[in-house]
Amino acid sequence: MAAIIEPETVRPLGHYPETVWDHEDFASFGSNDSALYSYTKQVDELKMQVKDMLINPTIDPVEKVKFIGSLFRLGVSYQFKIEIEDQMNEISNLPLNLDDHDHDLYTVAVVFLVFRQHGFKMSSEVFNKFKSDDGNFKESLTNDVNGILSLYDAAHFSLHGEDILDQALAYTSAQLDLLTSQCEPHLAKHIALALQHPFHFGIERIKSREYISFYEQMESHNELLLKLAKLDFNRLQLLHQQELNEISRWFEDLKLASRYSYARSRIAEIYMWTNAVYFEPQYRSARIMLTKIVKLISIIDDTYDSYATIDELRLLTNAIERWDINAIDELPDYMKFLYSTILNLYGEFETELESEGRSYGVSYARDALKLIVKAYHIEAEWLNKGYVPSFDEYMENALITSGYHTIAISSFLGMEKIATMEDFDWLNGFPKIDTAVQVICRLMDDITSRLVEKKRVHVATGIECYMKQYGSSEGEAIRNFQKTIASAWKDVNEECMRPTTVSMDLLIRFVNLARVIEILYKYEDKFTYSGTLKDYIKSLFVEPIPMEEEAI
Repeated sequence: MAAIIEPETVRPLGHYPETVWDHEDFASFGSNDSALYSYTKQVDELKMQVKDMLINPTIDPVEKVKFIGSLFRLGVSYQFKIEIEDQMNEISNLPLNLDDHDHDLYTVAVVFLVFRQHGFKMSSEVFNKFKSDDGNFKESLTNDVNGILSLYDAAHFSLHGEDILDQALAYTSAQLDLLTSQCEPHLAKHIALALQHPFHFGIERIKSREYISFYEQMESHNELLLKLAKLDFNRLQLLHQQELNEISRWFEDLKLASRYSYARSRIAEIYMWTNAVYFEPQYRSARIMLTKIVKLISIIDDTYDSYATIDELRLLTNAIERWDINAIDELPDYMKFLYSTILNLYGEFETELESEGRSYGVSYARDALKLIVKAYHIEAEWLNKGYVPSFDEYMENALITSGYHTIAISSFLGMEKIATMEDFDWLNGFPKIDTAVQVICRLMDDITSRLVEKKRVHVATGIECYMKQYGSSEGEAIRNFQKTIASAWKDVNEECMRPTTVSMDLLIRFVNLARVIEILYKYEDKFTYSGTLKDYIKSLFVEPIPMEEEAI
C-alpha cells in the first residue's frame, strides 16, 4: 500500500532580511556608574547656571524666546520644563512687536516656531512684512540663508488655512536646494539634514545630536550651553544603554528570534522607536513596557502577514479574543509560546501597576491589542478570498493595522499619574490627533512598502485600493496620499494648540509617534530593511559625543 503523502503547507513567507545587529552588542552593556556619576554631577552644576540665564528678568523677551529655542534644539529643554513654561506664559502676554523693522526673518521665524512648539497660537501674519506687493517673498531674502532655513522650520508648524505658511514652505524648500552649494560645509550639511527630515518632523534625540555638531561650529555658540548639551546627551546615553541591555536580555531569554525566525528581529530598532516617544529619564518603565509590547505586536503582525495559514489565524484570533490560557490547547504548537507570552506580559504589567493604583490601564491596552488582531485577521481573510476592498473600506481597517492606536494606548501605561483613567477613556474614543497620526503612519507605510509587497502574496495595499475606487494612476494615488499626510500633520499641530483637551505631556507622545514614521518610512521601509537605521542607533545608544578630557 502506497504511503499517504501529506500536502506541504504553503505559507506567505516575507523572507525578511536578518538583523544587522549581534544582540550581544547590547546585552553586554553594563552599568558604568563612575561615568554616570561624573556626568550627572557636572550636569547638575551647569543646570544651575543655565537656569539663572533662563529666568533672568533683564533679558529682552525676544532674546529669551530664542534662548529657549536653543535649549530645545540642543536637547536639554526637558531639564527646565517648569521654568520654560513659566517664562513662555509670561512672554505670551507681552507685546513683542515682531512687525518692527528691527526684527529680521531669522528672529521672527524662531520666535514663531518656539511659540507654536509650546502651543501658543501666534498669528502667521507676522511673516507678511517679508512679502512684496506682488504677494511673493521679497527677492532680498535670498541672501539670508539662516532666515530662510528658520522660515522653513517654522512653516512645518502650520495649521489649516494658513496659506502664507504653505507658500513659505514651497519657497524655502526651493531656495534651500539652491543655497546648499553656496554655504560653508557645516551649514550646507545642516541644511541637507533639514531638507531630509525637517526639524518638527524629526526624532528629538537624533535632531539634538545633529544640532550639537552644527552648534559647536557656530562662531556665536554659547560654550556653557554646548558643554551642558554634550554632557547631558552622554549621560542619557548611559541610562538608555542600561535599558537596551535589559530589553535585549529579555528578548534573548525568551528566544523570540529563534522561535519566530520568520518574523523581523528588530529589538534595537523597536527600542529606538519607543525611546523616540519619550527619552526622558523618568519614563524608564514606560519605555521598557512599550518596547516589549511593540516587539510582540511586530511578531503578531508578521505571523498574520508572513507565516500562518488562514485556519491557524482563525484559531489565534479567537484565542486572543477569549484571553484565556485554556485557549492555548487549540493553537498550533508554534503559536502556543507566543500566546502564553502575551498573556503573561500583560499580567506582569497589571501586577506592576497595581501598586500605583493604575492597573486599569492594562485593560485598555489589552482591548487595543484585541482590536489590532481583529484588524489583522480581516486583512488575512481578504487575502484568502482574493478580495480588493474599496479605499474607504480599506482605510477603516488599515488605520487600526497601522498599529498606532494600540501603541498610543500602550504608551500611556508607564506614565504614572500623568495618564489618568479619564485620559485612557479620551484616547479610547479615537480623538482627532490619534486618527491623524494613524493616517500619517498608514499612508507613509503604504507608499514605501508597496513595491516590495507586490513581489509576494500580500493583501492589496492602500495604493491599489485607491486606484480601484477612483480609477487613478499610481502616481496620482501617491500624490493624493502625500497631500493627505500634510493635512494630517496640520491636524496634529492644531490639536497641540492651547487650550488643549488633555495634557501636553500626553499630546507630545502622538507628535513623537508621527516623527518615528518620518524616519522609518519617508524614503523606504527602514524597519524591514533596517541597515539604514544602524548609524542612527549607533549615534543614539553606542557612540558618545566626544568631550574634552577635563569634562569627563
